[in-house]
Amino acid sequence: MLIHASRLAVLATALVFGSAHADEVQVAVAANFTAPIQALAASFEQDTGHKLVASYGATGQFYTQIKNGAPFEVFLSADDSTPQKLENEGDTVKGSRFTYAVGTLALWSPQAGYVDANGEVLKRNQFKHLSIANPKAAPYGLAATQVLAKQGLSDQVKDKLVEGQNITQAYQFVSTGNAELGFVALSQIYKDGKVTRGSAWIVPAALHDPIKQDAVILNKGKDSAAAKALVEYLKGPKAAAVIKSYGYEL
Repeated sequence: MLIHASRLAVLATALVFGSAHADEVQVAVAANFTAPIQALAASFEQDTGHKLVASYGATGQFYTQIKNGAPFEVFLSADDSTPQKLENEGDTVKGSRFTYAVGTLALWSPQAGYVDANGEVLKRNQFKHLSIANPKAAPYGLAATQVLAKQGLSDQVKDKLVEGQNITQAYQFVSTGNAELGFVALSQIYKDGKVTRGSAWIVPAALHDPIKQDAVILNKGKDSAAAKALVEYLKGPKAAAVIKSYGYEL
């Protein structure tokens, strides 16, 4: 009986120790990174014991929410300027900011053959609606406007633009047929080296500013073991393989 009791005591101690160190991390995730973070969440929980609780939206909207006291502990932005701004304003843990991915913009239609490999469909201008994310709130939307400007098409298509609040809504406008084509994040239509549906032009990076996506621990996560674990996990080889599989650069 003494041996049995001793084993129970050891087990109870282990359970208490585990529950004290396992935690949830509240993460604000840029909409373009929805699929990768969902793919990573299970392995993160399995490997660390921590649970990832994600909210998805536009980077600009998250900035406002964070400034208004939203309970996020880690921010995965769609740009590098917003986390830097929060850092400059004293809202982040110093030294925690890093680039977790470099995004790729794509012009996409769910219809096979509609978008050619060089994006000439834009210049032909025979579509009725072109979907983009809000360029004031979503870096992928800003990148889309830069592409149009560099190709001299801004004025020609301005009356055809359908604007989503974030890149997820911009994608939805196209996928539901409310726009024939649209600028989306490559990660929304790409997996393991190929476009998974429809037709797309993968926009050359030279046509817009780099979409460097930075992560940072916010002040609410400064004492969170789960927040620190997530940041370290995103820097590791498992996360890198998943992120690259969705068309991001590292």
